[in-house]
Amino acid sequence: MLVLGIETTCDETAAAVIERAPDGSGKILSNIVRSQVEEHARFGGVVPEIAARAHVDLLDGIIDRAMREAGIDFAQLNGVAAAAGPGLIGGVIVGLTTAKAIALVHDTPLVAVNHLEAHALTPRLTDGIEFPYCLFLASGGHTQIVAVTGVGQYVRLGTTVDDAIGEAFDKVAKMLGLPYPGGPQVERSAASGDAARFAFPRPMQGRPDANFSLSGLKTAVRNEASRIAEITPQDISDLCASFQAAVLDSTADRLSVGLRLFREQFGAPRALVAAGGVAANQAIRGALHDVARQAGTQLIMPPPALCTDNGAMIAWAGAERLALGMTDTMEAQPRARWLLDANATAPAGYGKTRAGF
Repeated sequence: MLVLGIETTCDETAAAVIERAPDGSGKILSNIVRSQVEEHARFGGVVPEIAARAHVDLLDGIIDRAMREAGIDFAQLNGVAAAAGPGLIGGVIVGLTTAKAIALVHDTPLVAVNHLEAHALTPRLTDGIEFPYCLFLASGGHTQIVAVTGVGQYVRLGTTVDDAIGEAFDKVAKMLGLPYPGGPQVERSAASGDAARFAFPRPMQGRPDANFSLSGLKTAVRNEASRIAEITPQDISDLCASFQAAVLDSTADRLSVGLRLFREQFGAPRALVAAGGVAANQAIRGALHDVARQAGTQLIMPPPALCTDNGAMIAWAGAERLALGMTDTMEAQPRARWLLDANATAPAGYGKTRAGF
């Protein structure tokens, strides 16, 4: 099975071709990603209109390159998959519309992929893991703990009630004057900082649920930074190190609870899986190894290039769904919001927060 995957949900324009064997194993034949960092850097963050226009300009060429690198033509495809959300709606429209055009012209099945499901299923491509497993999905827009029990079968065990982890990293970087993209800059600065200098809170630690909160921690960093008359590079490094240490402690606590909830409902997980851009942070990767070891399970993380947004994960999710006969019509709609667990509800008291979607 050969599937073309298209990813345009944020500021990466990407296309890839994967091959899925009858035994369920997969192989990446091409994976082309064009980051838009340069287009957005001077604004300190992603500008949706600029991102959408860049996707329009870049996508056709990237698809052509992905097909040529894979050594196939459109007539050989068994399916075309596109991220149909969640994401910046302008970009989602570009990718899904392009996929529909290819599917129509070449009479090829279309699969409208949930971007979050693509992250959730990536370890089945990279490591061949079987269901069920516990997913820690952490990116600029999402922070969730999810039980993955099958393709299209997801139960949300915990979520952020305000900022996502990646979002908090980016906002801390911006308030400290670090360049865009902020997450890697905070990690780099923290490497030379004193993590014990600032006593930041560990949000939600000790609670019986598995939810996250980063907004108060972000505010604590801002308050400490404002107390420093003339902030120096070492001050910034110490703030970053202390902030990152608080995130690590909070994440470890929340995941320990999430794994306990997983066991109570589904039995022992085959693995703790980390996916999303935040999983590329080496300090967080180290903390996750400790959590998995203490929980008596293995940690699986796709290579960093497959943790951030890419076309291969979309193509693989499309292939997984296609193998089960799960295709979409030309009426498939682009979505700015799209729950991975369609039955998820906000925890008590958080119905009007991010936890509500």
